Amino acid sequence: MSESEPRLIRGYLEVLAAQLPGPVVEELADGLTETHKSYLSRGLSADAAAEAAVEEFGSAEEILAGFARVNPARRTARRLLGFGPVVGGCWAAALATSRAWPGPLPTRVALGLALVSCIGLLAVAALDRRYRVAFYSGIAGCVGFAALDASLIVGVLVVAGVASWVTAVAMAFSSARIALCARAAVAAQQNT
Repeated sequence: MSESEPRLIRGYLEVLAAQLPGPVVEELADGLTETHKSYLSRGLSADAAAEAAVEEFGSAEEILAGFARVNPARRTARRLLGFGPVVGGCWAAALATSRAWPGPLPTRVALGLALVSCIGLLAVAALDRRYRVAFYSGIAGCVGFAALDASLIVGVLVVAGVASWVTAVAMAFSSARIALCARAAVAAQQNT
């Protein structure tokens, strides 16, 4: 954003920059600047060209809503929330059949609270219409689930020693969820 830009365009880009990743805003700024120049070359005044360019792009709210809909963290959160009951059911069966409940009661309570927190973070990511809130909530939920899954896998192997086929299925689903979380983290790194 340069000082030579009309105030309307600067304000528009500031609204976008408050919610969207820097590279996305830079790309939008380039397109908006080119559109503004195009209108200037047609003989419009600087302010009229800025108004026309912003109108062509759509309101900042429309742009933000569009990016929120395609937010990769939002999509990943929805996948994880859909996949979660399957993984949870597998672990319930595995823990019940192996009698390898993860540690004493305080440990189980802590794991339960962590699980509820991760689900809450993913729900925020799946439903919130603000790009950054959904993005960071989704990443935090992914990190939390990856840590929970890794803890379950290691904890059950340490306690039970050998994995039954039921436990192996639960571990496979947890590993798939860890992979999905890792892929989301890589995509997040590319979007920031």
